[in-house]
Amino acid sequence: MTTIPVMKPWLGEEEAAAAAEAVRSGWVAQGPRVARFEQAFAAHAGTGHGVATSSCTTALQLGLLLLGIGPGDDVVVPSLSFIATANVVRHVGATPVFADVDPQTANLTAKTVEAVVTPATRAVIAVHQAGMPADTDELRTLCTGRGLAVLEDAACAAGSTYRDAPVGAAAELAAWSFHPRKLLTTGEGGMLTLTDPDLADRARRLREHGMNISAATRHTTRQPVLESYLETGWNMRMTDIQAAIGLIQLAKLDTMVTRRRELAAGYRQRLADLPGLYAVTDPPHGQTNYQSFWIRLPDDFPMSRNELLAFLAERGISARRGIMATHLEPAYRGHPHGDLTVTEALTAQTLILPLFHTMTEAEQDHVAAALREAAQGGATR
Repeated sequence: MTTIPVMKPWLGEEEAAAAAEAVRSGWVAQGPRVARFEQAFAAHAGTGHGVATSSCTTALQLGLLLLGIGPGDDVVVPSLSFIATANVVRHVGATPVFADVDPQTANLTAKTVEAVVTPATRAVIAVHQAGMPADTDELRTLCTGRGLAVLEDAACAAGSTYRDAPVGAAAELAAWSFHPRKLLTTGEGGMLTLTDPDLADRARRLREHGMNISAATRHTTRQPVLESYLETGWNMRMTDIQAAIGLIQLAKLDTMVTRRRELAAGYRQRLADLPGLYAVTDPPHGQTNYQSFWIRLPDDFPMSRNELLAFLAERGISARRGIMATHLEPAYRGHPHGDLTVTEALTAQTLILPLFHTMTEAEQDHVAAALREAAQGGATR
């Protein structure tokens, strides 16, 4: 039996040719293709500046460093997120404070953030979970009134929209992922987008060891250059090979979003007759790219979420558990937190269904039929 994957990157000969061209050019480290990718991605995202990084994790860490977050500071984050969202707060020496989320969008709200703000709170990381746009206007209104910064974790959200503009267009700082599970992939890699040119300049220094002139500029000049290191930095660079792939992927992004939205509509139509099952859909304030299509099982579903994952696997369907709850992971055992009722319900009752650009109607029919069989108690199991 051929397994239907949960995700498959849309990569082809164009990406292979672009990567090969970068290799043949002799410039494979961070260089001119990275600069072009930064400019093109920032333009597509509707913001001023892009700073390419080695991952979304390092982009988030860079954002916190630019905000001056460090030891003694609290940063509000959703527990319902990939663990990197909380880890980066620890990476800069600050403390993550977990807030609950909205049951329909799986995102932070002003109400859930306000419930956990402390005197030490300096910032909020607002995740656009699985590509679902968070209501960032509402969050900014709350945070501005309390002197808190907002860093948007848009890891999954390339191609999503918020109030008729690209997600992150109005963000002072937004971090993006190009991991293979995302629509736009460079293998690994990330981006920090910014509105402030001075912050963008500093971000470029920090991602390259704090150096006052980039390696690309140093190597292309005809005169000797004695660089200096203005502050302690890191190696957070993207390669030109990755950027070459990213430029091709970016040109395909709008087509990918359109296709994934068609597939999501197909799932909702196929699953509409399953009583009590919730299938993710757009919020009133925007449109999701459906980086992941997740469903929430009703309380009376005849098998647990984990049993259902095994049931689907037996039928050649590769699904995944829903979004993780970081506060339940061993790395955060004993970490204090408040009420996370919605988070714990979502992480226990949700799963992610296969969704990828080349998915066929027959594959969607097979997934829907298996879910319907499971809802009837797995009669033919």
